[in-house]
Amino acid sequence: MKSRKFLIAGNWKMNKTASDGVDLIKDIVAAVGPQTEVDVAVCPPFTGLESASKALEGSAIKLGAQNMHPKASGAFTGEISAEMLRSLFASYVILGHSERRQYFGETDAFINEKVTAALKNLLKPILCIGETLQERESGKTLDVVKTQLEGGLAGVDASNAVNIVLAYEPVWAIGTGKVATTEQAQEVHAFIRGWLATRFDKAVAGKMRILYGGSMKPSNAPELLAQEDIDGGLIGGASLEAKSFVDLVKAAMSAG
Repeated sequence: MKSRKFLIAGNWKMNKTASDGVDLIKDIVAAVGPQTEVDVAVCPPFTGLESASKALEGSAIKLGAQNMHPKASGAFTGEISAEMLRSLFASYVILGHSERRQYFGETDAFINEKVTAALKNLLKPILCIGETLQERESGKTLDVVKTQLEGGLAGVDASNAVNIVLAYEPVWAIGTGKVATTEQAQEVHAFIRGWLATRFDKAVAGKMRILYGGSMKPSNAPELLAQEDIDGGLIGGASLEAKSFVDLVKAAMSAG
C-alpha cells in the first residue's frame, strides 16, 4: 500500500454553467461525498466557484480553481487572485496546464510566480507538466519534463514542496486519439520522483503526489493507479459526468 493518499481532481475546463455545476456536484457528493479514503477535488470555471463552494459544504470534497494570477490585486482585467480563491474556500489551484501554456503563452517563469503566490496564500498548486507529440517523438520527453520542473519549482523549499501536487499530462495523449501506455506513464512518473529526490530529498519526494493527466478513464484507471508512482488523476472529460467521475474515485478507493 502506498503511503500517499490518492487524489482524484476534476478539471471541468470551460464547461458547465454555475447551476449545471451544482447539479453535478450534488450527484458526486451523494455518491462519494462522505468518504475520506481518497482525496477528491472539483475545479469548475471561475463563474461556478462560489455556488460550487456552497454545494460542497458538509462533504469531504475540496474545491479547486483552474488558474489564478500571481499578483494580489491590481489592474489585471479578467484575472483572479489567490486571496479571491481563498475567500471562496478553494483548497487547490491548477497551474501551468498545457492549454494555458499552448493557447495563452504561459512560461515556466510566470507559472513559477503563480506557484509561489499560491503557496503564500495556503493554496495547494496542482502544477502541470508534460511534453507535446513532437517532443515525445524526438525523444525529448524527460528533458522537457525536467525543464518544466526546474522552472516551475524554482525557489520552492522542501517545507513547501510537500504542499504541491504535480500532474504529468502528456499533451499528445489529450484529445488526439493517441493513448500513453501504462509503462510510458509510470516511466515519466518515476523520473519525476527521482528528480524530486535530487531537488529536495528522498523523504520529500516520497510524500509529494504525482497525478496522471492523460485521458484517465474508468476503463484504464485501475491499471494506471496500480503503478508505484501514480498517485491519482487530473481528470478532464470524465469529470463532466457524475458516474464516470465517481467510478474513478471508486477505482482509487480499490487501488488504495
